[in-house]
Amino acid sequence: MTAFHFRLERVRALRERGEDLAKEELAGALSRRMSCEERLRAAGEQLAGARDRQRDLAAAPSSSLDLIARQRYLERVEQTRRDGELDLDRHEAEVDARRVALVAAARDRQALERLKERRRADHAREQARVEGAEMDEIALTLHRRRAA
Repeated sequence: MTAFHFRLERVRALRERGEDLAKEELAGALSRRMSCEERLRAAGEQLAGARDRQRDLAAAPSSSLDLIARQRYLERVEQTRRDGELDLDRHEAEVDARRVALVAAARDRQALERLKERRRADHAREQARVEGAEMDEIALTLHRRRAA
């Protein structure tokens, strides 16, 4: 009885490793996106705080330089928030691309897994056929010896 050997095992192992790498890359992209979301949330809180301070200080007497400085600060915080939104969009696109890559890698690996299982089943059927033929030959030999 011969052991089953899948000739494309190295290719299957490479595809499995490719799928593992795709999983790791997706996990990294998700982590970076979550980090970006946290920064965006913090920027939103900072913007809300800056607007609140702007309103609170609007009633108090201020010099024109103070007003200009507060306005510039508010504009910088707003720009930081917009930049964060763009960054989040880029991270979303990266996550989507990594998901697509993972699906493709999984599909490729699963195709080879199915082929391996079919070949294993074919091998088992062939082994059973060979063993059956050997058993038939043994039975025939024993029958001939008894008849002789």
